[in-house]
Amino acid sequence: MTAAQRVLAILEVFDQDHLVLTLSEISRRAGLSLSTTHRLVGELRDWGALERSSDGRYAIGMRILELGSLEPQGLRLREIALPFLGDLQAATNANVHLAVRDGHDVVYVESLRARGGAPVLSRLGGRWPLHATGTGLVLLAHATPEFREEVLATKLQGFTPRTITNPDELRRVLADVRRTGVAIVEDSITTDALAVAVPVRGPRDRIIAAIGVTVHPGAANAHAALPALSATARAISRGLGAPSAMGRPPAAA
Repeated sequence: MTAAQRVLAILEVFDQDHLVLTLSEISRRAGLSLSTTHRLVGELRDWGALERSSDGRYAIGMRILELGSLEPQGLRLREIALPFLGDLQAATNANVHLAVRDGHDVVYVESLRARGGAPVLSRLGGRWPLHATGTGLVLLAHATPEFREEVLATKLQGFTPRTITNPDELRRVLADVRRTGVAIVEDSITTDALAVAVPVRGPRDRIIAAIGVTVHPGAANAHAALPALSATARAISRGLGAPSAMGRPPAAA
C-alpha cells in the first residue's frame, strides 16, 4: 500500500455501524500494523481529520465534514434546498431528508429532525442501501435499467421484517414509484416510521436528488404531507434550473 492508500484505509474503517473506534480496532479493520496505525492516526488527529475522545477512542473529525460540504454539486443543492426544507418541516412537523445517490447507497446531504418525530437513524452524511429507504427507492426507480438490475442482483440487506429484500417485489415497487412519482415505505429501517419521498430534478430535468419526510404510521399528517412535499420538490427543482419546474419542456439531450 502507498502512503495515501494507508491513510484512506484508516478513514474508510469508519461507517454507519462504526462511528467510534479504538486504535486497535482501527488497526485491525484497516489491515495495518499497530505502530503504523498509531503514527498515521496521530497525524490525522493533528490535522483535524480524526478526533480523540476522553476514553481514548477515535471518530471522524470536523475537518472532514468541512471538506465534504465543499463538494460543488452537494454544496449548491444544499444552499438552494435548505430554506425550503425548513419550511417543509415547519408545515409537516416531520423529519425531513435530502438525499443523493452514491454507488448502491443513498447519502443524506441534509437531515432535519422534528421534535417528537418518528424514530429514524438518518443523519447528515449518513448512508443506507438504496432499496431500504423512501429517498433511495426514488433514486433507484429513476436510475438506468442497467443500474437497477445491477442493484437487484446483489444481496438486498434486511433491517426489519418489512424491508424489501425480494428482487421481484422490489421491481414491482420501483415500477410503481416511476408511475406515481412517489415512494412510500413503512418500517423499512426502523419500526414505527413511515417515509414518503419524491424526486428533485436539475438541468434537463435529470433527477439528481430526492426529498422525503418521515412520520409515525397512521399520523394524520402522513399522506397529508405529500402536497407540501411535492411543492417543496418543485421549488428546489426550479432553483436548480429544471425546465419542467419552470413550465418549459426539457432541452434536447
